[in-house]
Amino acid sequence: MLRACVPTLFVLFTSTAFAQADGGLAPVSTAAASTGSPDTDALKRDFEQKLEAARREVDDLRKEMRAQLATQSVAQGWQEDWVDEKRKLELVTFDGYLRMRPDLFWRFDLGSGNDAAGYSLWPRNPTSNGDRTNVGVNMRFRFEPTINISEEVRIRTQIDAFDNLVWGSTPDYSFSRNAGFGYWSDRNDFSIFSQTQVAPRAGVNSLNDSLMMKRVWGEVSTPVGILRFGRMGSHWGLGMLHHDGNGIDNDWGDTVDRVSFTAEPLAGFYVTPMLDLNIVGTTSLRLPEGGQPFNLSNYDDGINYIVAVARRDTDTEARAKLDSGQFVFNYGLHFSYRNQRTDSVDTLSQPFGSDGRNVAGADVPASFVRREANLFIPDVWAKLERKNFRIEGEFAAILGSIGNRALSGANGMQPGENQRLDVWQFAAVLQGEYKLLNGDLEIGGEIGFASGDKAPGFGNAPRRRSSGLAGDIDGPQYRCSSAGPCSDNTIRNFRFNRDYRVDMILYREILGGVTDSLYVKPRVQYRITQGLNVFAAGIYSRAIYAESTPSGGNTTQPLDPNLGIEVNAGARYETEDGFYAQAQYGILFPLGGFNREQAGSPATLVNAQALRGVFGIRF
Repeated sequence: MLRACVPTLFVLFTSTAFAQADGGLAPVSTAAASTGSPDTDALKRDFEQKLEAARREVDDLRKEMRAQLATQSVAQGWQEDWVDEKRKLELVTFDGYLRMRPDLFWRFDLGSGNDAAGYSLWPRNPTSNGDRTNVGVNMRFRFEPTINISEEVRIRTQIDAFDNLVWGSTPDYSFSRNAGFGYWSDRNDFSIFSQTQVAPRAGVNSLNDSLMMKRVWGEVSTPVGILRFGRMGSHWGLGMLHHDGNGIDNDWGDTVDRVSFTAEPLAGFYVTPMLDLNIVGTTSLRLPEGGQPFNLSNYDDGINYIVAVARRDTDTEARAKLDSGQFVFNYGLHFSYRNQRTDSVDTLSQPFGSDGRNVAGADVPASFVRREANLFIPDVWAKLERKNFRIEGEFAAILGSIGNRALSGANGMQPGENQRLDVWQFAAVLQGEYKLLNGDLEIGGEIGFASGDKAPGFGNAPRRRSSGLAGDIDGPQYRCSSAGPCSDNTIRNFRFNRDYRVDMILYREILGGVTDSLYVKPRVQYRITQGLNVFAAGIYSRAIYAESTPSGGNTTQPLDPNLGIEVNAGARYETEDGFYAQAQYGILFPLGGFNREQAGSPATLVNAQALRGVFGIRF
């Protein structure tokens, strides 16, 4: 677009300069022209000055356009794959944010009691059985510098410091008491005397280090497309399945080791083949010599072959169409094929050792499982938008099989432990909104569906050691035993990406994501003034199968698929210089799906409530 505009503007200004110069010419004789009369010299100087002014104006306009393009949100997930304008060349540019989130959670266990495996819906207070309130503050500093080698070549990074660090969780007392790590100190005998925080160190006073390099990847613009390689975020469509987690209130994000190439064979149509290395299993990094590590076996690799095809307008093109009253219709297909022959399950499940193998003995062939797994994952997205309304939807499926279900190398060849499992999952989301009062009032809604499974539990934590009985909160979504063939060998529950946020309490916190559910969400938002918005939403949630809910184990009380009705409301304030503040309140009214009978009597369910704030500075 920029390449096309600049020559056009240059011709326009040049033609204007010629016209102005010609308009001021007076007839002169040939002799006078040949001898260089004062009038001719003046006209010549005047023309050259106007031409030089036009050139400067075109150059200034080109720089302004390039600067505007550089400020577009090209870092928002998969959209950056289809922006072909170049960034204004600066050696290093900085993006990121600092956020702080205070939370108050009340009665998130809903009064539903424990399941047969001893789990409750929400972790209980370890010091008081009667305390059902959680209050705390966490923070994150995200730093995303970009090194521009040239207008065509750049290196992009994402670094997190104090990632979701809970305030007050690393006092100097806990650091000093780690005698086994050589950091023992006898300064404080009681934690009450601690008056400072110590930087987090993984394995010493925290599970995470203070600083974590999350992503690093390179981008090279070529005449035929954009090459990307490295560890980067992955996003597609609404983020129902693939979500990069780049929002200021996100926590997770999909990070992939990828090589991709984006081409534009037709104007507005983009094709991106991608190759992801999801799992390489054992590497030589476990050897004590150090040096360059390498993949020890190609048989235990998990590889993802992807192609994305999309018709999409850039942000600038979309705004121009919307402002002129036109429709914007964008759509695309993201298709993945994943396969894995062998799973180094014991190696990946154990800590590293220093003797060339992990503590379980990764060099023993029995520590591997002949997995023979194949997954086919189509994901279709479409958006129809006009200035005052938007309709956007996404549909995805995960289809395939797992040849051997064993979860350890020791069971990989055991009859009754190595049965085949099928995968048959579907999900869809449809969003819509309509704007009134010159865009100040926005009324919208959302419907979401994630396929479910009749196996006990919702399926967001399938590795949980559940009892296997109906009424479990979570657990494997298949039924197999060593006594014979599987009574249920198909995994049907689709799991939304954890950073796809529907509500404040039920899916986000208690269940850990949308799965085995149908939900309906009407919402409204009103802009009070520039940068200040208030919003509210109601969410009705229902399980696909009542057998998956805590009520699934009832014998005297009815099974019920209804999960709850949740009401969320809040206000958001943003400024042009990057300050962001949001406050939300939510209340969940649990329904019969959580009514687990206790001693033959129905449980006394209670409402869960939450207060959440997000304060941040974007840059």
